[in-house]
Amino acid sequence: MENEHLRQLKNKANKLPKNPGVYIMKDKAGEIIYIGKAKALKNRVTQYFGSGNGHTEKVRQMVSHVNDFEYIICDSEFEALVLESSLIKQNQPKYNILLKDDKGYHYILITADKWQKIEIANNTDKKGEYIGPYYSSFVVRDTVDCVNKIFKLPDCNRSFDRPSKPCLNFHIGKCFAPCKGNISFGDYKDTIESAVGFIKNGDATSIIPSLKEKMQKASDRLDFEYAAKLRDRINAITKLSEKQKVVMCKYKSQDVFAAALLGETACVSVLNFRNSRLTDKNHYFIEGVTDKKSFYGDFLEQYYLDKIDIPSRILLDNDFDGKEILNLWLNEKADSKVKILVPKAGEQREIMAMCAKNASENLSEKSKSSGKEMSALNELSKYLGLKGVPRFIESYDISHTSGEENVAAMIVFKDGLPLKSAYRRFKIKSFSGADDYRSMAEVMDRRLTEYEKGEDTAFSRLPDLILLDGGIGQINAVLPVINKHNIKIPVFGMVKDSKHKTRAIASDGGDISISSNRSAFILVNKIQEEVHRFAITYHRNLRSKKMLDSELTKIGGIGKEKAKSLMLEFKSIERIKNASVKELETAKGISLVNAKKIYDYFHNN
Repeated sequence: MENEHLRQLKNKANKLPKNPGVYIMKDKAGEIIYIGKAKALKNRVTQYFGSGNGHTEKVRQMVSHVNDFEYIICDSEFEALVLESSLIKQNQPKYNILLKDDKGYHYILITADKWQKIEIANNTDKKGEYIGPYYSSFVVRDTVDCVNKIFKLPDCNRSFDRPSKPCLNFHIGKCFAPCKGNISFGDYKDTIESAVGFIKNGDATSIIPSLKEKMQKASDRLDFEYAAKLRDRINAITKLSEKQKVVMCKYKSQDVFAAALLGETACVSVLNFRNSRLTDKNHYFIEGVTDKKSFYGDFLEQYYLDKIDIPSRILLDNDFDGKEILNLWLNEKADSKVKILVPKAGEQREIMAMCAKNASENLSEKSKSSGKEMSALNELSKYLGLKGVPRFIESYDISHTSGEENVAAMIVFKDGLPLKSAYRRFKIKSFSGADDYRSMAEVMDRRLTEYEKGEDTAFSRLPDLILLDGGIGQINAVLPVINKHNIKIPVFGMVKDSKHKTRAIASDGGDISISSNRSAFILVNKIQEEVHRFAITYHRNLRSKKMLDSELTKIGGIGKEKAKSLMLEFKSIERIKNASVKELETAKGISLVNAKKIYDYFHNN
């Protein structure tokens, strides 16, 4: 967007009233690309057309496409929320959080075959009895899997009228193999009826009394084989009911939300409980997120926009701005009281932890990092008070020997893992001698200048967090440089103990101990060791080269080019010392005279 047009939009925004309302962003074609609500229109809309440093990439893209905007004044913030929801539903703007469910209805099918089977169906095209529809594929899949497992029903396409060799499922106890003739047709029909009753009833334990009665009758008529099958079925149902306690809660109707953040990407996991039982689970990926407080309101508004079944309780892993207004909207939509809670302890906290784990695992799968790195980044974000999880971390260290060969290293960690293609090295140029603070300031200035140029891919993206090897002195040296470039990046130092291990994180507000948090501590210590290794290796290489050059060029007739040629051939000064005259001659540009002089230098002095 041209700066002149941006100024025009900002001037227009400055004339807005400070009333509650809805603002509507449009592109050049007049299409609505974003709809938002505001407690004070002027304050909210002017933020979009400022410097843009605090914006996420998604917001920056949206602003770059804004040609004009309109607004509607409302009497209250609640009225603005209701109007915003209605307009989003009508227009489906590109840059709003839109949770489009592409799921259709799902059914459980009892086929019309002679030997009936229980299957999953996405439509009602086949002949047979259908149970449903269900909105959740998770419910259907889980139910059919449980039923076939408990009742040991076949899921193959074999004909059971003639005996045949059973498949692997029989040998591992998952199917009673009607193909082998292990069950009569009458008993099979009876089993199917029990399974269908189990599905329709919805309570696994409710059919146990009737199964026990059938087991007793089979035993009385000396049909011990069938009685044993019924006994196994009862045991399977009992085990299932015990397992289900893990996914049940004491509240009848409840939705649970937890989010994991990585950079500007969030994954929200949702667990739906109805009749005190987990009935569905989903997850959603949201781009352009800075922290949970900034997106939960919009996310929940979109999640419940088209839903009729609003639970009495909504559990979140974090409070968010505008919760009270959203709560009023949900109460009105549900026509009953809805509680929005952040659980602190007990069963509800355990359910929240399960939901949060799902979110982290789904996000780590998407980002290709492991759950271990995700956990460490989330904990580090929490300890440092960052708005979001730092996806890109840059770390810097200085290395020199009494001011000689003064160098710096920059390393990058992406999603908790080293991104070696983005590592960079610096020679300190602006002064001579030892001054770690000035060195750090120079390196940061050069790095941010390269960002503004946009020529080097390693510098073209700003990090979410900067970690300096050092304490408050290094931080104070770097912060003015970052401010000079009008950029906002959180900066912390990594403080070492007497054993050169990470002791704490330094900030301009004092040291933050992280030793009690294992995963965050391990990550920071790993970053500190890696940046130190990269810096000192560069410094040692330069020192070795300088020493080598000075050593070889002391020999008469050996200049820098011949010294370089010798190193390329022999790789180390030690090998050159141990080489014979004939071997020395093999190096490019080294004559017999040169070879004899080199040999004499190392062997006769």
